Amino acid sequence: MHDVFPSLKNFSWQRGYGAFTVSQSNVAAVRHYIARQKEHHRNISFRDEFIQFLKENEIAYDERFI
Repeated sequence: MHDVFPSLKNFSWQRGYGAFTVSQSNVAAVRHYIARQKEHHRNISFRDEFIQFLKENEIAYDERFI
């Protein structure tokens, strides 16, 4: 991060973090999701949705960092 974005001098990762990429073909869907995220999370919490995403994609996680 510091090499790519030198202006972020105070940037640091927390102990547990996730970083995900989005393919160009899904950018519109992700933008739509972000735009209506507040409404969406009235039905399912971010935490529950995030855990569901991790499980569906077989990504190991530690409950302490969620």
